[in-house]
Amino acid sequence: MTVIHLPFAPPYDWAAMSSFLKSRAIPGVECVDASGHYHRLILTGGVRGTICVSPEPDTTTLRLSISGAMAAHHHAIVNRVRDIFDLAADPQAIAGVLGRDPDLGPLLHIRPGLRVPGAWDGFELAIRAILGQQITVAAATRLAGKLVARFGVPLDNPWCPFLTHAFPSPDIIAESDLSVLGMPASRARALSALATVARAEPDLFAIGSALETSIARLKTVRGIGDWTAQYIAMRALRQSDAFPAADIGLMRALSDAKGIRPTPTELLARAESWRPWRAYAALHLWMSEVSVTGSPQ
Repeated sequence: MTVIHLPFAPPYDWAAMSSFLKSRAIPGVECVDASGHYHRLILTGGVRGTICVSPEPDTTTLRLSISGAMAAHHHAIVNRVRDIFDLAADPQAIAGVLGRDPDLGPLLHIRPGLRVPGAWDGFELAIRAILGQQITVAAATRLAGKLVARFGVPLDNPWCPFLTHAFPSPDIIAESDLSVLGMPASRARALSALATVARAEPDLFAIGSALETSIARLKTVRGIGDWTAQYIAMRALRQSDAFPAADIGLMRALSDAKGIRPTPTELLARAESWRPWRAYAALHLWMSEVSVTGSPQ
C-alpha cells in the first residue's frame, strides 16, 4: 500500500463531493463507502489495483491510498485524482466573483468549499452522460452498471471484492451490440458513435483546448447536444466556465417569487457576470436542487 497526501486550498466541501460521486458511482468500477471514502478499481497497461481517497482529518490534504502494483504508476494516478477532486481550485477567487450575485452569494456561504467533481476518464464520463440523458441519476447509474457487467473487463480484485470490473474501452463499445441493455435505440447509437469517434481520435478528451473549441468538437458526435457537451466539458475537460444553460435544474433554481423560470437565453445573459467560474455556479445551483428530478447526470 502506497499513501500520498494531496494538498488543496481550503475550504473543501468533502461531504458534497462524496455525496455527488456516491450517487453516480458506476457499480463494479467505483463506490463511496459508508464513511464517505471513494474507492475505484483501475487497470493500466495490464496492471491492476485499487485506489481509495479520503479526507485527512485536521489537515488541508486528501489521503490517496494505492494498492497493488499500480503504485509504480503513482504520478499518473495523482494527476487523475487531482482532477476528480478538483484540487487545483481556488475557492477565494471563485467566491470573489460568484459571491457578488444575490442568489449565489448565500449558496457560497452554505457551501464555501464546493468543487466541480471531475472524472477518472473522459470517455467513461461521456458514456455516463449519454446514458443519463432524460432519465434520473439513479436510473442512469443502474444502466451504467448493466453496461459494465456486460461489456466491462472482469478483474480478480483481492483488495476490494465489490469492485469487479474495469470500464470498457472505446474499442469494446464500438464493436458491441448495445441493444441488449434495453435502452432506446437512439441512445445505443449515440454510445456507438461516441466510441467510434473516441477510437479514431484518442485526444478527444484531452484537457487544454478553448471551451468553444471543445464544445464544438463534442457536438459533432451524433447524440451529443449542447447540454451533454457542456456537462462533459465541466467534468472531464476541467473547463471552469462550461455552463449548460438549458438545464431545467438551473432554470428552476433561479425561479422568481412567482415561480417563473428564466429562459436559457436569459440564464446565459445572467451568467455573464459569473465568468470564468460558471461551472461552479452551476454546481451551487444544482446542489440547491439536489433532491429534484432533473438534477445533473
